Amino acid sequence: MSDSNTTPSTPVPLKTSAFKVPGEGPSALISIATVTTLLVLWFVSTNMGWIKPLFLPSPQATLQQFYEYLTGAANDRPLWEHFAASMFRVFTAFFLACIVAIPLGIAMGMSRIWKGIFDPPIELYRPLPPLAYLPLIIIWFGIDELPKILLIFLSCFAPLAMSARSGMRSASQEQMNAAYSMGASYGQVIRHVVLPAAMPEILVGMRVAVGFGWSTLVAAEMVAANVGLGQMVLNASNFLRTDIVVMGIIVIGVVAYMFDLLMRWVEQKVVPWKGKS
Repeated sequence: MSDSNTTPSTPVPLKTSAFKVPGEGPSALISIATVTTLLVLWFVSTNMGWIKPLFLPSPQATLQQFYEYLTGAANDRPLWEHFAASMFRVFTAFFLACIVAIPLGIAMGMSRIWKGIFDPPIELYRPLPPLAYLPLIIIWFGIDELPKILLIFLSCFAPLAMSARSGMRSASQEQMNAAYSMGASYGQVIRHVVLPAAMPEILVGMRVAVGFGWSTLVAAEMVAANVGLGQMVLNASNFLRTDIVVMGIIVIGVVAYMFDLLMRWVEQKVVPWKGKS
């Protein structure tokens, strides 16, 4: 005879991983193994003669070019000059885009008037590749530093504005009603409820924007530049110096990846609650 006071046991959820959350757990060792495998394949394929140096130089040749540019022994400007010029262009444009696009995106998220005014032009130019409007920028602004910075600025602007606008909708109505019930004003709700809820999406937009900025760097430095990482790559490609081209690509990718890691660290410090709700 069964005991009538016995409560039915709750079903145990099926575990598909050793971790509680999908995607949880360290991945550093997997990333290191992946990079090591790619480097070994690169080394073997080039040193065994499977791929001609014109199409893919060996790691040794690429490292030699890096050393020569780093020490100033190359028949070109030293690497630090190219690096400094590109950093100035990318981060000047990125900083200006943050100053303009994030407040504008917040305003678009708060007001239908701002959204109605600025949403059509942003959505119109956002899908366009930078090379599409590069000729107009050259015609309007010449070939000095301004068009280079402006081209990168435009590539960063749209994702920043869209992420800020989307982030303004992250706060739930219950959170805002709770703040109002405790006597908060409209401005206080925006400052203490809506903006903190929008910060994760804004920071993700910043990561995406700086990636777009670096990807636009080569196109920006096509505009009569005589120094810069993109200019170094373009100039080397004209002489079929693929060892310099690959070295420049790796430098650009590593710098962009390091900044992305920095943005992830900032994200953990500024919005530690992200993903824990």
